[in-house]
Amino acid sequence: MRFLISIILFFSASIGFSQSSVLANNYFDQGEYEKAKAIYEKIYEQSPRDLKNINQLVATYQELQEYASAEKLLLEQLQGNVTYPNLWVDLGYNYQLQDQPQKAQENYQKAIDRVGKSSAYAYTIGRSFQQYNLLDEAVITYETALKEKANATFTVEVARIYGEKGELNKMFESYLNLIEKEPKYVYAIKRNFAEFVTEDKENEANQMLRKSLLVKNQQTPDVMYNSLLSWLFTQQKEYQKAFVQERAIYVRSPQKNMRPMFELANLAQEENQLEAAREIYNYLIVNEDIIARKIEAQAALLQLEINEATAKEYQKIEEDFQQVFEAYTQASSTEIFPIQLQYAQFLAFQKGDKNSALAKLDTLLNSRINRYEEAQAKMVKADILVLQEKFNQALIYYSQIQKLLENSEIAQEATFKIAKTSFYKGDFDWAKTQLKVLKTATSKLIANDALQLHLLIGDNMQAEVDSTYTALKQFAKADLLAYQKKNTEAISLLNTILTENKGQAIEDDALFMKANILFKQKKYQEALESFKDIAVSTQRSIYADETYFFMAKIYEEELNNPEEAKSNYEKIIFEHEDSIYYNTARLKYRQLRGDAIN
Repeated sequence: MRFLISIILFFSASIGFSQSSVLANNYFDQGEYEKAKAIYEKIYEQSPRDLKNINQLVATYQELQEYASAEKLLLEQLQGNVTYPNLWVDLGYNYQLQDQPQKAQENYQKAIDRVGKSSAYAYTIGRSFQQYNLLDEAVITYETALKEKANATFTVEVARIYGEKGELNKMFESYLNLIEKEPKYVYAIKRNFAEFVTEDKENEANQMLRKSLLVKNQQTPDVMYNSLLSWLFTQQKEYQKAFVQERAIYVRSPQKNMRPMFELANLAQEENQLEAAREIYNYLIVNEDIIARKIEAQAALLQLEINEATAKEYQKIEEDFQQVFEAYTQASSTEIFPIQLQYAQFLAFQKGDKNSALAKLDTLLNSRINRYEEAQAKMVKADILVLQEKFNQALIYYSQIQKLLENSEIAQEATFKIAKTSFYKGDFDWAKTQLKVLKTATSKLIANDALQLHLLIGDNMQAEVDSTYTALKQFAKADLLAYQKKNTEAISLLNTILTENKGQAIEDDALFMKANILFKQKKYQEALESFKDIAVSTQRSIYADETYFFMAKIYEEELNNPEEAKSNYEKIIFEHEDSIYYNTARLKYRQLRGDAIN
């Protein structure tokens, strides 16, 4: 019974201390130091070895300029067998506050000497120095410990301190020395490098790191340095230089992993550095041993060509497809399937040979393919049927995909396309019913597109006086014409809508579609004018974030006007935090501002 009472009393006291400490900390944070001192002193009387309370009490004395009280307390703790040698740092700093530098240095040295005897104290003493911004002493502390034995944590702390001091050469040298001995830290150290490296190759940190890596690689060649150089060139968006490093890694590594090259090619393509992307894809096609990845590179290269081609170049692309099929006659049906699907899309959407495309897809659907491949083939077939305005047949295939792979992302995409096809048909109520289902879609992009179409239909049905929804049907027709790549006809119809519906809800929708068509046609100045009309419109704002994003993209990438680009990215950041473009806008804004990107 006595034991139980003792336990209860112990825990009650602990809870009491905890609550008192919280109250004292609140007083301290609010600058009410006398009140905080009274509580900290009470806790100290009852628990004189509580280091956290000791630190808070010392800090409180110092805020009140009661340096003698702080000194007395610290000297008490540093008598005899010292449990907390980091308190010598606190004592030294207490003297420093009183402008007694000699006494301060004597106590700092005592702390460092203790590390010389036992490196176990290095971290707490080093952090104490860092807390007071005594960075030189902190470096000496960690380096003293490192003389006794290697320790990654201490090396990282030294490197970080050099970074804080702006001694970048020493910082990079420390990090590189660490990963030379322990390569497993390379990914963590890249994150630390990212605090200093920017997109600007002329940035001082970029140049220092590049020089350090080149020197290291000349002295002791290692693919790790090639990997870091590739990473640096990628940050600088110098993808061809990064490719040179990745190629060196591939040649020198016993494990032939070409996945980083695929990622590099994709990045180059996203940044519109198409020559770099082509060069990498061609290298992958020649050197990749795995057939599926070889074909993946072929498909990526072909898609790059398709995206850039004019109608005159379609025959050459047709020949390229045939050469690929001849080259991979030994490939399995699963390996060759993606490029066959791509070929059907090319025939229908670029060459306009819809019947041949449908025949190819029927052949695929009658072959031995898995359920996911069947869903993909049916999706492309349905898309082509929409192209032909065979809406009911398309709806059958989209519905089959829903049942084939229920609740999957491709099933959600099929649901959205059912809504879009119903929209083209003028069946607006059924389209809205389908779109409601997609509010909880796992794909944020599908959910966003569904919400936007739902709002477009709902707002215009509500706004139109005409119960036959003439303007909305015209808009749906213009949308279909754009899908069919009949851009001239689409823009003509949109201009009619804009002329006949001034000040109506559908005006923004028509302007936005027109701007998008012009953007895809690379008529950037005309697109910009349409986007500007939406930006100043007071009707609705469902396109606001997307409008600002495309305006920023045109200013940044096409018109070389970073200030206007920044202004538009800023509008997304501060006015549209729930936008799917928010993260990209934030990153782009910081890059244009010249921030180091982590």
